[in-house]
Amino acid sequence: MKKIVLVALCVLALTGTIWARGAQSGGGGTRISIITMDNMDEHWLKLKAGAEDKAKELGVTVTFDAGNKFDANLQMSIVEDAITKKVDAILLAPIDAEALVPVYNKAVAAGIKVVLVDSRANVDYACLIGTDNGAAARLAADEMAKAINSTGKIAIINAQPGAGTTMTRENEFKARIASQYPNIQIVGTQYSMGDPQTALNQATDFMTANPDLAGIYGCNEGSTVGAGMAIEQAGKGGSVALIGWDWTDNTLGLVNRGVLSASMVQNPYQMGYLGVQAAVDLLGNKSVQKDMDSGVTVATRANASSIR
Repeated sequence: MKKIVLVALCVLALTGTIWARGAQSGGGGTRISIITMDNMDEHWLKLKAGAEDKAKELGVTVTFDAGNKFDANLQMSIVEDAITKKVDAILLAPIDAEALVPVYNKAVAAGIKVVLVDSRANVDYACLIGTDNGAAARLAADEMAKAINSTGKIAIINAQPGAGTTMTRENEFKARIASQYPNIQIVGTQYSMGDPQTALNQATDFMTANPDLAGIYGCNEGSTVGAGMAIEQAGKGGSVALIGWDWTDNTLGLVNRGVLSASMVQNPYQMGYLGVQAAVDLLGNKSVQKDMDSGVTVATRANASSIR
């Protein structure tokens, strides 16, 4: 019996050694952890799909992990867990540009390659793949001006205060309105944490407090969908313009029903697809482009059928 146990232990030790070597080789044992802002929005599920497709092509393993909606503390613990598991690389969409800095640096110090996707952290990153959110937010401001004839009151519903991506979408939108459209007044900004029900309540409050409200700008999918539901429930589709973000069944439905005038459509699939390639390249000591624009399209009712 002792001999059997000893042989089993030796086999386990040898297996562990082989697995560890494979994980460091950049071959089939390479493990990449995808850590996004939540596990519900279609945006992140499309990013996951792109990462999985590229992983199959390259013969590497990816795992997808995300916590509750926009919980920076939980996201930090998920990164800590990935470090403890000694993954080879992490694709990280930081919820908070500053809060994620310590764990980002800890992962890098542990020899883990970190590729930022969708959103930046306040670090000297090796690679960031995402939408040019500033340019897209300025497009959103132009679309809002077009929808309300460059005059009237508008409100903003954002997701998480402090998230690099959505704060850029808010701030660049505001700056464009202030510099180009003096007859548009922003009456307030609320943060829905990306939850549609919260955004619905906030949009309802904005419309109640401002009966002459001309438009609402939603800075992410959840905020856009919630605002759209509020506009529909109030019977104000077509009279309160909605400009938003992302392309899902819900946002497509709002466009087709004439509630959502325009949506800034990202390419999260490409973020995941290119992200895994960048991670593998970094593991192989290959050079990678530091900033990659995954692209954006302005979706309207006129071109909705051609957008995927």
